[in-house]
Amino acid sequence: MIISTGIACAILVGGFLFLILIRVPVAFALGIATIPIVMMDIRLTPFIILDRMFQSYNSFILLAVPFFLLAANLMNSGKITAKLIDLARVLTGWMPGGLGHVNVAVSMLFAGISGSSTADAAGCGKILIPAMVKEGYDTRFAIAITACSSVMGVIIPPSILMVVWGGVMQMSVGALFLAGAIPGLMIGFALMATVYGYAKVYNYPIALKPTLPEFWSAFKGAALALLTPVLVIGGIVGGIVTPTESAIIAAAYALILGMFVYRTVTIKDLAGIFYDTGRFASISLFAIGTASAFGWMLAFYNVPRLIVETMTASEFGVIGTSLVIAALFLFFGLFIDAIPTIIILGTVLLPVATAAGIHPVAFAIIGIISLAFGLVTPPYGLCLLISAAIGGMNVVSVMRDVCIILAPMLLILILIIVFPEIALWLPRTLMPMTFK
Repeated sequence: MIISTGIACAILVGGFLFLILIRVPVAFALGIATIPIVMMDIRLTPFIILDRMFQSYNSFILLAVPFFLLAANLMNSGKITAKLIDLARVLTGWMPGGLGHVNVAVSMLFAGISGSSTADAAGCGKILIPAMVKEGYDTRFAIAITACSSVMGVIIPPSILMVVWGGVMQMSVGALFLAGAIPGLMIGFALMATVYGYAKVYNYPIALKPTLPEFWSAFKGAALALLTPVLVIGGIVGGIVTPTESAIIAAAYALILGMFVYRTVTIKDLAGIFYDTGRFASISLFAIGTASAFGWMLAFYNVPRLIVETMTASEFGVIGTSLVIAALFLFFGLFIDAIPTIIILGTVLLPVATAAGIHPVAFAIIGIISLAFGLVTPPYGLCLLISAAIGGMNVVSVMRDVCIILAPMLLILILIIVFPEIALWLPRTLMPMTFK
């Protein structure tokens, strides 16, 4: 039989949601949801699904994902994170709520190196959450600020989500990296303002008043690590290396720092680091395959075209369409990992954004920032789960502080929707060829 668009959409989406409700992992749910359609429609065979999965894996740019994860794991294992914390401490620790500011600042520094929010939450959280509690900070606040600041890992370049977005949507990864820089810094400063407010209300102390020798010592300790974003982003923007090659450079550089400069990574440690990297990378990359098959199935039944026609007929305008797009990404991010959401929802909404006159780079930044919220909001909330586990508290008990801290981040997202040039100015200035 030949299945109609409505029935196919109902089976695909309904089957997927049912599988999620019974707690089947997202990557498997996306693949399993396609099976009934393949069995029922005479135009489809299982080999088509397998072929779509293989085609999604057969992408040179996606090789960057495991190498960025490897760089992040090497940074954490090589005690490089601790050196970044020392630098953040002398830069921001003198303000009221000092360790809270250090938490935000080190997340900004770590984001510019790793591209992974979960690595940020795990690496920084296990050091800073106990330190903040020891200094008299409320445990709920320590967990919340750690989780919320870690989301900058996917916004401030380099970002694994931007690599995936560029590969899936055939966009310049360099332009996406540059577009995320200013919004990421704005979110960082907004978080610092929130920490300052908490410090004034709850009388949180300063961490230290650094002397010039202390500042110089901390800067020297972290200087080599801070060269990583220069090598990665500079190489891509300058057209010297591809995103995949830049990820390999970042991983190799982190390995050299850990083994030969700081001498905190041994050959014995490498087995565990490679194992963890392979495990996390395989989860992400398997999800890319099943999400691509699911997204192809939606396209086969013309679901994206119907969505474009419906939203175009509604005449929301540029800002209205951007708000709807952000809301959809925010909603999906509550339940699904960011990478499958990019492949399924991003490919569906890109024509909608184009039809509304939204620049593809601005659309990408709106989508990525919206998805970043999903990392700290239940039931998915992976960064929040990691931070809460480190702090030894239930996720529910932390949600009040998370909502307070997320509020200014949401305002930044709305600002970017209303004024997309915030994101577009830097890539338009440094990479004008991508805008022609």
